[in-house]
Amino acid sequence: MKKERLKIIIFDGSFKTTPFINRLVKGLVLKHEVFILGFNEKLATPIAGVHYISLGSNQSKFNFVITTLKLRLLAGNLKNIIFTFRKLLKGKKQELQQENLNLVLHKINPDIIHLQWPSVIPWFEEVLMEQKIPVALSQRGFHSNVRPFVDEANFEYLNKWYPKIAGFHSVSKAIAANGNRIWNAPKKIDHIIYTGLNLDEIPFSKNYNRSNPLKILSIGRTHWIKGYEYALQSCKFLKKKGVPFQYTIIGGAGDEELQFLVDNLGLKNYILLERRKPQSEVFSLMQETSLLLMPSLEEGIPNVVVEAMAIGLPVISTDCGGVPELITNDKEGWLVPTRNPQALAGAIEDFLGLSLNKVEEVRLEARKKVEQQHNEEQMVKGMEDLYYAVLSLNAR
Repeated sequence: MKKERLKIIIFDGSFKTTPFINRLVKGLVLKHEVFILGFNEKLATPIAGVHYISLGSNQSKFNFVITTLKLRLLAGNLKNIIFTFRKLLKGKKQELQQENLNLVLHKINPDIIHLQWPSVIPWFEEVLMEQKIPVALSQRGFHSNVRPFVDEANFEYLNKWYPKIAGFHSVSKAIAANGNRIWNAPKKIDHIIYTGLNLDEIPFSKNYNRSNPLKILSIGRTHWIKGYEYALQSCKFLKKKGVPFQYTIIGGAGDEELQFLVDNLGLKNYILLERRKPQSEVFSLMQETSLLLMPSLEEGIPNVVVEAMAIGLPVISTDCGGVPELITNDKEGWLVPTRNPQALAGAIEDFLGLSLNKVEEVRLEARKKVEQQHNEEQMVKGMEDLYYAVLSLNAR
């Protein structure tokens, strides 16, 4: 089909979208009209040119009522407003949010809707049933590569609705394979589009220092899938062998289970559990650290690993999910099996034994891999190609 300017709705339930969505939207808005819908009222730093449309705040009852009534007034149906008041009095918030979404969809009349997680499909069941507006779905994260395989009801739900999705975006080959386990078909549209970075904003660190004690860093929410218990057990092995190190987990502050493990393993003097930090602070920390440790049990393509490789921070990771698509062992980083604290500890010891020339070689290969596979322009173009492929199929 002719590559024309599109009306694109991006939806993950909030204006406060992920870094991946923000980078994608910044690229899309240069050529297309982009709408982000969310259950909140405003954003501190909106992306220029993007239309942010509230579906009714989850944070403020007053703002929810105002937004809901405003949408009804714009629709011009006075009878509908009377029913809306009744629902407001009965506290039927989710039902009203669904109606708000339907009103906004009717007003925008988009060319395509891009859902960011399988978990938001329930809001679009009516759209999927009607098959008038094509819907694309991103497959990434816990809701794609873990939940369907530990929650039978969720698997069955996705298996029911996936055939009505017009096209899929998978962040890795591994996650695409998981998507095919849920549902597959000969003419299924599924484009593997790796997350992209604006590499002008992430300069390669030329002054790498392998510190003594070794500064090790992990970044991410505290969830069992992140494998922190195995990372901490590996630290016990390092301590026993007399390896000098300091391990910091960004996002670990306040987690009782992690704190219990730290105390129980006798690692108080070795581990720092810190609060989540803004992206700029994270990048600064990466430049001051000697090694990124990624002990996850499952991942699509972890952004933190891509970012570390771009900066030049050496990475030791488990070989879960899409990570082997990013790192070849001993080339762009080092891979170990999941759930294996001894292997993690061994890899860290081996890293300390490497020559600095070898470490520098790996750092340069890692940056090269990111430049080739994870640049922002490729990501935006890949997503545009997915949209056009979906629209071309629907036009037949």
